[in-house]
Amino acid sequence: MSLLARIESYMPELLALLEACVNMDSPSKSKAHNDRMAEWFAATAERLLTAKATRLPHPEAGDRLLIEAGTGSRRILLVGHYDTVWPEGEAARRPFAIREGRAYGPGVYDMKAGVLQALYAMKALQDSGAWPADTRALLFLNSDEEIGSPASRGLIEELARGADAALVLEPPMAPMGALKTARKGSGRYRLEVRGVSAHAGVAPDRGVSAIHELALQIQRLHAMSDASVGTNVNVGIVRGGIGTNVVADFAEAEIDVRVPTTAEAERVHAALLGLKPHHPLAQVAVSGRMMRPPMERTAESGRLFELARVIAREELGFELGEAATGGVSDGNFTAACGVPTLDGLGASGDFAHAPGEYVNVAEIPLRTALLALLLARI
Repeated sequence: MSLLARIESYMPELLALLEACVNMDSPSKSKAHNDRMAEWFAATAERLLTAKATRLPHPEAGDRLLIEAGTGSRRILLVGHYDTVWPEGEAARRPFAIREGRAYGPGVYDMKAGVLQALYAMKALQDSGAWPADTRALLFLNSDEEIGSPASRGLIEELARGADAALVLEPPMAPMGALKTARKGSGRYRLEVRGVSAHAGVAPDRGVSAIHELALQIQRLHAMSDASVGTNVNVGIVRGGIGTNVVADFAEAEIDVRVPTTAEAERVHAALLGLKPHHPLAQVAVSGRMMRPPMERTAESGRLFELARVIAREELGFELGEAATGGVSDGNFTAACGVPTLDGLGASGDFAHAPGEYVNVAEIPLRTALLALLLARI
């Protein structure tokens, strides 16, 4: 039996497990829900695999999970997450369903189907006797990826150091299913502006409008973007003032930064911290930092992609594309540790973070087989 045929034989069980986990809420900020999800995945992994599942507790975030299989000296790190962007009660409002070859439900695409694909890729290698004797696979499941991985970043970086490769279970690029060899880095900043309040009708000349100052600063901020290299600075939220008849003495903006390289991250960070007020009586203060470093394409990650492309074409019969994206993932952390990283190895589908998210059921065996063969060949 081929590896693909073996995985296809697993599909009824895999889909039943997908329904079960999609119908369990796991919002990022709910420790109780994510602890339950960690327990479920731990029990599922130990039932399906010859593996050890260890829960890694956190006082506030949900327990993280480390699943270890194999005992070889070569270490392959697989990275996924079981938290979702959806609030408590969403699974009851939109339960798992399969319609016209697509599986729907909160978190099905981002990324519970991808986590199950990883478990079944490992299972297929073990069941077929094809597990490489020199390979130890570490599957790390994060509980707070959707809010930036504040509780999990350190663990991911610790596991990445010394790994031979990192395979990230985020969905591939929609809709063409390409794998990702580069991601932009992301930063979050806040700009606070202080002015001088005054009556807008009686004594406007006594005031210094923080809102006017902020408007001028926003023009500076957007001018930091550079489309030629892929850098984008976006002011997404603004607040200020207490009334239309008051010269505002305070205003603030929240800023999103996306950069393709470390050099660009350093340039934009320095420019943000170096902002000066236009009006001599206004004050500006910037706080924040880069949250995820850029995942830059390297020769090593390029070789990983080429291996995946050849496997897909010659053994599984489909063409696999390569892409870069402005979105971020935990792959940003593994790549920044110097580990060859290939991202987008999860389930194909579309509409992440939207009510219509889905996965293509027919492609689950192909994507699972691709991951299994990568584990065997790296």
